[in-house]
Amino acid sequence: MARSTRTGAARRARAGTAYRWGTAALAVSLLSALPAPAAQADDPALSIVDNRTQPVFSRADAIHQQVDVETEVDSDGDGRRDTVRMRILRPKETDAGLKVATIVEASPYWAGGNDVRNHDVDVDEDGLPAHGRSTGDERVPGLVTPYEDQGAAGLSASSVPWSGYTDNYFLPRGYAVAQVDSLGTGGSTGCPTSGGRNETLGAKAAVDWLNGRARGWDPEGRPVGAAWSTGDTAMMGISYNGTLPTAVATTGVEGLKAIVPISGISSWYDYYRAGGGVVAPGGYQGEDADVLAEYVHTRADRQVCRPVIDRLTAEQDRVTGDFTRFWKERDYLRDVGRIKAGVFLVHGGNDWNVKTQHFGQLWEALKKHGVPRKLWLHQAGHVNPMPLRMEEWLDQLHQWFDHWLYGLDNGALTAPPVEVEQSDFSWRRQSDWPARGTRDVRLWLTGGGLAPLPGKPVRQKATDQGRTVPAEQLVADPGTARPDRLVYTTRPLAADLRVNGVPELSVRASLSGTSPYVTALLVDYGTDTRATAGTVTDTTQQVCYGEGIPGDTGCAYRTRHRTETADFKIVSRGWLDIRNRESVERQSTVVEGREYRLEWAMQPLDHVFRKGHRLGVVLISTDHDYTLRHPAGTELAVRAGISSVTLPVAR
Repeated sequence: MARSTRTGAARRARAGTAYRWGTAALAVSLLSALPAPAAQADDPALSIVDNRTQPVFSRADAIHQQVDVETEVDSDGDGRRDTVRMRILRPKETDAGLKVATIVEASPYWAGGNDVRNHDVDVDEDGLPAHGRSTGDERVPGLVTPYEDQGAAGLSASSVPWSGYTDNYFLPRGYAVAQVDSLGTGGSTGCPTSGGRNETLGAKAAVDWLNGRARGWDPEGRPVGAAWSTGDTAMMGISYNGTLPTAVATTGVEGLKAIVPISGISSWYDYYRAGGGVVAPGGYQGEDADVLAEYVHTRADRQVCRPVIDRLTAEQDRVTGDFTRFWKERDYLRDVGRIKAGVFLVHGGNDWNVKTQHFGQLWEALKKHGVPRKLWLHQAGHVNPMPLRMEEWLDQLHQWFDHWLYGLDNGALTAPPVEVEQSDFSWRRQSDWPARGTRDVRLWLTGGGLAPLPGKPVRQKATDQGRTVPAEQLVADPGTARPDRLVYTTRPLAADLRVNGVPELSVRASLSGTSPYVTALLVDYGTDTRATAGTVTDTTQQVCYGEGIPGDTGCAYRTRHRTETADFKIVSRGWLDIRNRESVERQSTVVEGREYRLEWAMQPLDHVFRKGHRLGVVLISTDHDYTLRHPAGTELAVRAGISSVTLPVAR
């Protein structure tokens, strides 16, 4: 059934000014006794059919607005509060009384990036990192096409470029869309700090301005408010852009109703560290918080932030890898209980940039605190899920926003909240993740391989060669004896085995040499065609999902998974600095050659080991593409028979 509704007063009661004197009180009482005026037929209003907003507003006629919003912080120390630049597209009807909700994407990438060099990861014999920088490729995470600042407002909205699809799809349905330059980037002031509190408060300021709690100025310096805004806001994005929604939500800010973190970070320690050791994001060996901040530092007058970025270099601590106050500030998990928004979490099972630990631990924290949530777990890596499953993605995202931002009773919370893409690229709906009925299965690392029962204690040794040999070479051909790894495999599986959750290691081991790392690799041995992190654009399938404008058709090509046929695949990894075997917050003394009980977790996964395949655990020290690389030769000794791996196996 179709109906129209005018947002604003009809949706919420706004606090008014209390009248204290007689004539004012009399006027109010008389006015309140009169019937409310009927809405005019031509009043601008949302169109809602079957509890879904409909595309009745023009993207081409939209209003383009630019605002500099005042934040709560002065991170560049210039004596003035930092500002964030916000660019907005909204239906033209908002200038005629229509009030709309806003979808915000905050990012440090809109203005591009700088040339930076990563840290050297080949460390010297005493285990300390070198002080110089490598001369390798300049790379940094991020999937967003840089936005060219349009300067003053008033440009035709049809000429304003806009990254992504929210303007084509959601603006016609009665939403404003906004981009925000994170602090220290683009048109904003302040300094970038790679997840620091100031960045959280910078992005939060956009929500505050939309709710009338923060000041803003137009390009001419005139104060400007958001009279057109209902105040209800969503935040979404991928990677860094998907991290900021979680960060802002954990402040408990009023008005933030929904967030969609796609491949987002939940704790920056787990992005640049693991188990007490320095561990890189996949594909970006040697990157750290200071390198990323340097890359996105694109604001004017950049020299003002030099002391801030130098402080990042000092405080991030690439020597010990400990969880310090620096990383605690960047841990959003501790404040998940403050989230008031509905969370639509999306992650790729093959994402080794923002590893799967980030969605896994955030999902568990959301459950613990009863935060409304849903999850998509797909088979790709650090990518946008929209072109992989376009119609279903837009349908569910639309439903999520309509429910949380316009209060529509559309079933957004009634369907099973978890959808997992299978190895054949079909999707499974389930009530939770890991799947209900998942049980822990413990396998023992024995002299004869992985076994259901402990075996005779046997001391087995491997000599570290990870400084020059990647893990993919070390795990290959498990039946061949090699001195640089320890391999434990099952017999060929009698049936498919689905492992979903967090594998955990309990290993009795010692190290002798210069590398403090123990690395565990979970391997699927068996020839198969499997998804990789990448996707392939299918130029034969173009879908037009929204209203286009010149230069932006509102159409996109579908993508499909990039696959690889191989004899094996590393499906999970886990790292431990043996000096942090008791706590990630501080190191303990290590006596070379002395055995210690080591316990650590691997990355969460949802993977099916096929019938006839073998499941394998490979132990090494240095992980070439992730850990610091100490000189070769460290001896890893493992007490097989009394060491084990625990796997979360679905029924």
